Amino acid sequence: MGISRDSRHKRAHTGAKRAQIRKKRKFELGRQAANTRIGTKRVHAVRVRGGNVKFRALRLDTGNFAWGSESSTRKARIVKVVYNASNNELVRTNTLVKGAIIEIDAAPFRQWYEAHYAVAIGRRSHKEEVATATEDPLTKKRSNHVQRKVDARKEASKVEPGLVEQFAAGRILARISSRPGQSGRCDGYILEGKELEFYHRRMKARK
Repeated sequence: MGISRDSRHKRAHTGAKRAQIRKKRKFELGRQAANTRIGTKRVHAVRVRGGNVKFRALRLDTGNFAWGSESSTRKARIVKVVYNASNNELVRTNTLVKGAIIEIDAAPFRQWYEAHYAVAIGRRSHKEEVATATEDPLTKKRSNHVQRKVDARKEASKVEPGLVEQFAAGRILARISSRPGQSGRCDGYILEGKELEFYHRRMKARK
């Protein structure tokens, strides 16, 4: 028995059993779920109806994530799945699906923010950061013209406390907005504002 997406085998809304007037058709077929996990990138191309191609991601470890309030997008490493509204089993198995809430590495966004605004974000110890970095973006020497631009930006450099805490921990919560089993990509956006509060409440309720 193959996976079929037809509704002719279902009972009528009255409960009556429908007569079989035809067999399965190729255009009604369904395929196995991708069950995309976290790991070294592995994507299969699947030929579909009309000669088109879908990209079935079996393993992914990175994705492009947008920071909406800052209009910035960076490629970040996926750490783990922390919440899924539909099924807890998808959290336990770290399965990547659209709408899942995941933790991503904060480093690419911190580097961009500090280079753009010349303001520290989520640093526990400034001395430790400077020792490990080759050139600290906060004390980097800039021309007068660039320095004026950076100083003008600082007025808009406010970040909500919930996000600052996540930067300090080195992990940011994000939501997957692409379909890894269809597009072969795991892209999404960082959670902010009311949406971040909502998912914090949902995660606490699950625990």
